[in-house]
Amino acid sequence: MSVLPGFTDASAEVNGQTIAYSRAGDGPPVLLLHGFPQMRAMWRGIAPVLAQRFTVIAADLRGYGESSKPEAVQEYSFRNMAADQRALMASLGFDSFHLVGHDRGARTAHRLALDSAKAVRSLTLMDIVPTHFLLDKLGKEVATAYYHWFFLAQPAPFPETMIGQDSDWYYESCLTAWGGAELEDFDPEALYAYRQSWRWPDAIAAMCNDYRAAIQYDFAHDAADLGRRVTCPSLVLYGVDGAMAKAYDVPASWADRLTDMRARALPGGHFFPDLHPAETAEVVQDFLTEQ
Repeated sequence: MSVLPGFTDASAEVNGQTIAYSRAGDGPPVLLLHGFPQMRAMWRGIAPVLAQRFTVIAADLRGYGESSKPEAVQEYSFRNMAADQRALMASLGFDSFHLVGHDRGARTAHRLALDSAKAVRSLTLMDIVPTHFLLDKLGKEVATAYYHWFFLAQPAPFPETMIGQDSDWYYESCLTAWGGAELEDFDPEALYAYRQSWRWPDAIAAMCNDYRAAIQYDFAHDAADLGRRVTCPSLVLYGVDGAMAKAYDVPASWADRLTDMRARALPGGHFFPDLHPAETAEVVQDFLTEQ
């Protein structure tokens, strides 16, 4: 059974990594990138809708799902993650494509649009403010709500050991935070895939390294690019009840980084793509169809 209904699962050896992905549909190419602590199964309610009009590729980031999990922290910079996905799409014959990301996938997508601007036809970012903006302007409310950024970034094996005692409990506590969702709100098949993915020790370590890299590498990469803007059409989506919407004016945080931006609040918290897939798919499809 495929990770996504009606999709074909495969993997590609690109950029020194094995990147797992699912593919379906015909038409302009769209790349979907998931966030923490998930994998490409998060698009179960969205990808089949988009595949009616587009060629949809839903990929696992390095360190997540069925993709490879290198050991070094620097391997998890968003620059390296973005290079994987750019190489994946090139290997499939797509020199340019629409790009949609949630959470860590959105941060990877933003970096990809900066580093490979000609490859990105449009950019959709879901429920994030810019990485540098978040870390540079951190207040106590966000530090409390997003404590995991700093817990996961602690030196190994501290967070790995604690999470490893009951990985389901820890990661499920993340899914039910940042907007008040309940486990029963998530698609059972997606939740099953998430659990199978995050129970492996190398996956736990990889997700910690993802957050370590954000502080050790991505902050500096983004600081160097503060004067640059993404010029392709961009859509910023955010959960109206999420931690980011409560702490920030999410569209305003992107105003000096995206030259052609539109923004929209959607129902729910951080995991609105899981909890409200029909509404999310409709908004994304309308935006992509306009491009």
